[in-house]
Amino acid sequence: MPQSLASIYLHIIFGTKNRQPHIDPAIEPRLHAYLGGIFRDHGSPALSVGGMADHVHVLCSLCKTIAVADLVEEVKKSSSKWIKTQGPEFRFFHWQKGYAAFSIGKSGERGVRAYIARQKEHHRKKTFQDELREFLRKYEVEFDERYVWD
Repeated sequence: MPQSLASIYLHIIFGTKNRQPHIDPAIEPRLHAYLGGIFRDHGSPALSVGGMADHVHVLCSLCKTIAVADLVEEVKKSSSKWIKTQGPEFRFFHWQKGYAAFSIGKSGERGVRAYIARQKEHHRKKTFQDELREFLRKYEVEFDERYVWD
């Protein structure tokens, strides 16, 4: 095949360091838009971005020429630098070191979009930690609690 073709949809989740509620309602729409711009600039358009004060969810179409780890590293690094310029209240903002990424097929896109859109409602009953544990179990990802949170 003379051409490389791919259709890779990812649901990416990452939180703030120590799950601090730094993403307040005043900055949230701008942060989500900024995150979307970084994904787009790296050839991996964000199809949905949402979350809570302590974490974000992104559904993206992964570019065939970038590794997931490289993309997430760039998104977190660039957005962390940006948010610190948005006011003194963000001077201590940091993302947690890790992230979670789950592959979904095109057929799962609608469900993940809906899930991300319902974050506020969903987290009235469930913490970020419980949510992530459920995803890790659902996708059969082995993990050690000692190394998941920072």
